[in-house]
Amino acid sequence: MKKKILFTLTIFIFIILSACKANQVGNEDFYNYYYSENTEEYAELDDNPIREVLTSPLSTFSIDVDTASYSNMRRRINDGYLPQKGAVRTEELINYFNYDYPEPVTDDPFNVITEVAVAPWNEKRLLAKIALQAKNIEFENLPANNLVLLLDVSGSMNESLELVKASLRLLVNNLREEDTISIVVYSGAAGVVLEPTTGSNKEKIIRTLDSLQAGGSTAGEKGINLAYKLAEDNFKENGNNRIILATDGDFNVGVSSNSDLENLIEEKRNDNIFLSVLGFGTGNIKDNKMETLADKGNGNYSYIDSLMEAKKVLVEEMGSTLLTIAKDVKIQVEFNPATVKGYRLIGYENRILNNEDFNDDTKDAGEFGVGHTVTAFYELIPTDSDEVIDNIDDLKYQEQTFTDFDDFMTIKLRYKEPVSEQSKLLEHIVKVNDKTTEPSINFLFASSVAEFALLLRNSPYKGNANYDHVIMQAKASLGDDEYGYRNEFVRLVELAKEISMDDN
Repeated sequence: MKKKILFTLTIFIFIILSACKANQVGNEDFYNYYYSENTEEYAELDDNPIREVLTSPLSTFSIDVDTASYSNMRRRINDGYLPQKGAVRTEELINYFNYDYPEPVTDDPFNVITEVAVAPWNEKRLLAKIALQAKNIEFENLPANNLVLLLDVSGSMNESLELVKASLRLLVNNLREEDTISIVVYSGAAGVVLEPTTGSNKEKIIRTLDSLQAGGSTAGEKGINLAYKLAEDNFKENGNNRIILATDGDFNVGVSSNSDLENLIEEKRNDNIFLSVLGFGTGNIKDNKMETLADKGNGNYSYIDSLMEAKKVLVEEMGSTLLTIAKDVKIQVEFNPATVKGYRLIGYENRILNNEDFNDDTKDAGEFGVGHTVTAFYELIPTDSDEVIDNIDDLKYQEQTFTDFDDFMTIKLRYKEPVSEQSKLLEHIVKVNDKTTEPSINFLFASSVAEFALLLRNSPYKGNANYDHVIMQAKASLGDDEYGYRNEFVRLVELAKEISMDDN
């Protein structure tokens, strides 16, 4: 009798697990725990709130050119699941795409482009776009590279190592004779497997990559220290000195906490050696740690879910991935209470700075690569709106006087040249007359991505956002989709819509 009960219970559990896998219904956490043992880690971030201009006229944040959140989101949706809220960083979804912004015509490394239109998901509000476009420089004209590949070959990377090798082969195949590359690996221990080798000896570099095998625990601290030493010993004056870390972020030997990793990387970045992170893996990625490493290392963070993504990051966008042309780029917006009652920064939740940090050159901020674009959106409540911002009481001792009724906002930007510690200031004013009833294709597509992120995050500010509108607007603003990324976005939204209907 007991055996019969046990057999029946086993069959019942198997049916439940099979249903979870096949239909993506029910409790995803139940499936993850019992079926896939998912241990991925993400930083949980609440959406930026609405601020009242009269009490909080300034908004300050660091730029972000990371794109890892988009390709990670794509992996989840292609696997039949919506990503968890912490995995969706809105700014990284928007900045995954290239936009047809004009390049700078001055000596500044980037151009500022702004646009204001009605918010697609809330017709009572406006949507203000702030975009930066960096100068484009052909790869063959870039400074010589001193690259150190720091590769995680621990046991947790076993299923991803072949994709790591294939991805880095793409990078190696595009090296020039003046470029050098070294390889450091780490698992239970760390070691140099390839001393600095020039791009003229690609066969030797690729043979070394092909010989790597995975196994052991993850002593990331030793590997990072060794990679920095190798980069310092072979430092190229006036060149691009960079460590490229390929990992799932699972550091479990030596320094492993986020704060310890931050301190370690911050100590090293002052030597003008930048750190870029390539994330790999499924089920065990530590997204929060990889993002921390890249941010503190004056670099960028990409998640490689396929060889096509590796081609995008390491071939098509090689210049922006490898060469920083401006560092510690900060944006501060002053809103005019005569025309704007309230505002909300969409995304950049973990890039918010104190207002006093804007003029403090010791405060770290984001880096900007060759050809990079950065797009940010503010949702605005106009002063003539009947919408009430009721989270703050009226001030008793303040007399309200308004000026400059022609302005929406003033944008200030600070940046440093890559080897400088003194910032430069740019300023840009957005006029009320800049509001348009015919938004550009860039505005329409970028705002459709922002709307999609509102849905994925189930944001309390999503208003009338819906999948059908995202699909319609994205299809209407595909533009010259040379590599098909915008069409792929439409496909992902359609899949997400189907998954959300199944979950309901």
